[in-house]
Amino acid sequence: MEVSEKSDIWYAVVNIFAASTKAGAMWGRAESVLKESGVRHVAGRTGEGSNAMKLTCAACEDGYRKFIAVGGDGTVHDVLEGIMSFLEACGRDGRDVSLSDFTLSVIPLGSGNDWIKTAGIPHDIEKAASLLTEGKVARQDVVRVSVLDHAALPEEKVVHVSYMANVGGVGLDARVCERVNREKRRGKRGKILYVTALLYNIIHRVPSYARILCDGRQVFDGPFLSIAFGIGRYSGGGMRQTPDAMMDDGFLDMTVIPDLPIMKIAREAYKLFNGKLLTVKELVWSRARSIVVVPYDGQLPCQCVKGEPLEVDGEVVGRAPVRLEVLEDQLNILVPR
Repeated sequence: MEVSEKSDIWYAVVNIFAASTKAGAMWGRAESVLKESGVRHVAGRTGEGSNAMKLTCAACEDGYRKFIAVGGDGTVHDVLEGIMSFLEACGRDGRDVSLSDFTLSVIPLGSGNDWIKTAGIPHDIEKAASLLTEGKVARQDVVRVSVLDHAALPEEKVVHVSYMANVGGVGLDARVCERVNREKRRGKRGKILYVTALLYNIIHRVPSYARILCDGRQVFDGPFLSIAFGIGRYSGGGMRQTPDAMMDDGFLDMTVIPDLPIMKIAREAYKLFNGKLLTVKELVWSRARSIVVVPYDGQLPCQCVKGEPLEVDGEVVGRAPVRLEVLEDQLNILVPR
């Protein structure tokens, strides 16, 4: 098969560990829809030392440009990471390939499927698979997330780079992700994991301090409970920390929850799930193309420290300080008409 021909064939990245390891078997139902519809595709499965990111990056090198993420939010994130890893290699080699050359479709088989809610993709295997013939192509932003060396500031020395397709955060939601992922490794599943992890971390919270710059302008300075960033609206099994975010507007939404009294948090917590979070007057909201979070010692305000955990699309990737920036180019995604 020629490389040019592969660019028109869908490459399905099947995460066999999704849906409590049932995704491999469930993929058969989706594949039947694709075969009946005449969708040309091949499939690669995770396992045996090959994860979704490696599969995607290798498929990009082989010439594939259309991908189906078969799994949950973690699979979507890993497929994006694979595409971006390939594009970074192309940049170093001088190859003319761009993000807009790629198209992503999702067949949701994971325990967490938040990305599809903003994109409007049905949480149904057969209906999601049918989008490959009945859907339309839209665009979505991608965010570069650069973990910085706190000891080098104010010079920005990057120690790790990740890419975001949906929602990320520093503080509370990252600690929630840590706890949820730990429980998932123990075989537990369900939205209740997110709720119990949220309650646990609110009760055991310890205030942290940070300065936040949005497009170079300081918008927050002080103790916080959580900082959420989103181009999508949903995370953590349905929480809406960035309820007004848009996937294609070229901006990143940010919501800061300051360190509030426990009773205030208890009274307002339900707004995390009904889209009314921004009506809480104590919160700080901003929208920008670039956001920098600089943690500091509450006792020594000029002393930058390694801060709270940082999560991206449900995966903990490091600790603040961090810089987030919306890329100029966008990714094609398949959505309902």
